[in-house]
Amino acid sequence: MPKRIRAATLTGLTALTAAGLTLGTLLAVPAGAAPQRPGFLSAADLPPHPSSSWTAGRITAGASPEVEVDRCLGMALGDGRDSWYRDFRTDLDTSARQVSVESSSVSAAKGRFSRVSQDIRSCAARIEQADPEVEATLKDYGTVNVEEGAHVYGLHTETSWGATDIRLLSVGRDGTTVTVVDWSQLGDFDDAPVKAFKKTTVTAVNKLH
Repeated sequence: MPKRIRAATLTGLTALTAAGLTLGTLLAVPAGAAPQRPGFLSAADLPPHPSSSWTAGRITAGASPEVEVDRCLGMALGDGRDSWYRDFRTDLDTSARQVSVESSSVSAAKGRFSRVSQDIRSCAARIEQADPEVEATLKDYGTVNVEEGAHVYGLHTETSWGATDIRLLSVGRDGTTVTVVDWSQLGDFDDAPVKAFKKTTVTAVNKLH
């Protein structure tokens, strides 16, 4: 092979090799790298409040202090590993929170989704066992068709002295990410904006990735 052609060939191979190494470096995911933060709801995505606007807090890594001690969500979400949360509030008696957790695999995410759903379904009984002064009632509002699925629940609690609260909770999954939306205010099931909350749940799951 003439020297000039051989030199040009070697130069071309060297360039291709270098390009391949560069591409490999760009595509490689370092072992043990922190998972990417999923997308979150904004204040405008929450069920509209009839007399007050929503304010969104910052997205925070780790466990929410409120969730850690919550009887419905604390067991499955309280450790804060590979998780983020965002709080929302109004100027009145309504608040909300979104918690999202990134799992190591689809299988692990499916397991967490099932665990959260099971904990919510058993939450009313555990609340009553922990405090005989509180009566708790759970309603299952069914599934929501979005990505790998979501489920919506309602929880009403009433104390012996008449305090009454209503919560809407949903759990959804997209791939390896599970998200929970928790809305609450004073009132009972008649005060729960179930239709609007289901729309919020769809938005929450769609925004994850």
